[in-house]
Amino acid sequence: MLFSLIIPVYNRPDEVDELLESLSHTTYKEIFEIVLVEDGSTLICKDVASKYGDRLDISYYYKENSGPGDSRNYGMKNARGDYFIIFDSDCIIPEEYLSEVDKALKQNYVDCFGGPDRALDSFSDIQKAINFVMTSFLTTGGIRGGSEKIDKFQPRSFNMGLSRKAFEASKGFGNIHPGEDPDLSIRLWNLGFETKLFPKAFVYHKRRIDWDKFSTQVNKFGKARPILNSWYPKYNKLTFFFPSVFIIGFFTSIVLLLIFNFDYLLQLYFIYFLVLFLVSSYQNKSIKIGYLSLIAIWKQFYGYGMGFMYSYYKVIILRQKPQEAFPELFFKV
Repeated sequence: MLFSLIIPVYNRPDEVDELLESLSHTTYKEIFEIVLVEDGSTLICKDVASKYGDRLDISYYYKENSGPGDSRNYGMKNARGDYFIIFDSDCIIPEEYLSEVDKALKQNYVDCFGGPDRALDSFSDIQKAINFVMTSFLTTGGIRGGSEKIDKFQPRSFNMGLSRKAFEASKGFGNIHPGEDPDLSIRLWNLGFETKLFPKAFVYHKRRIDWDKFSTQVNKFGKARPILNSWYPKYNKLTFFFPSVFIIGFFTSIVLLLIFNFDYLLQLYFIYFLVLFLVSSYQNKSIKIGYLSLIAIWKQFYGYGMGFMYSYYKVIILRQKPQEAFPELFFKV
């Protein structure tokens, strides 16, 4: 089958340069194409794409800004391939990636797959700390990192594969962002398609992010989840409430200590943070990254948990229309 690599990009020519450079070193021997979709950028990457024209089969498109989901759909509509592989522009692709995907599809074909993400040594300490909390089995990121065995895996669009058949049947991504990934996965399940985790098909996900951007991002993730729960109540899970429960429990433990001098609950939190610090320090071989991971996990749980509770109140309890309650989560296409 012909792979078409779909890459939406917005004002990131330097990232695209790194991504294309990594793809130029692939061990995969078959023909594949790269579809770059410039989503209304002012800093365009056309010259960067041209630089790799003699090494890679690249199609470049420029369109008005309409968000990453619609840009991925645009790329898939214009692609030649039988199977689409979707990357974010801030990914670096291991040389064996396409070979691993090809092998996995031949062994156990599936119309939609997702792969995990890892950090390179060259990433900043903050990027490594954020990567740890977004992938560790100790956090809600465990599934993204491929550390859990689950029946229904929800791929993430920074590293996702989708057959042309599944794309045409589902019409691709919706206009919610973030949340377009699980939305697509659930619609595929309802159409009878399967999704699967390919553990060996990992990418290095750079995550162009600082603390403020990370807090904003996870807060939006939290807001999106009750919206998805309202659309697809069949797939609602208690684990989605965990960050909110974690935050409520933490502040409750402080109140119990101050008023009743009861510190057992707070001790449990201390043990959890200590374990997380030790595991991160060991995995990253850095006490500094272990410390930064504590900041990252707090921002993840607090941002997501508060966003989830606010959205739950407006969408589930007050029954407001999601597009009216949170217009910032929806692109107009």
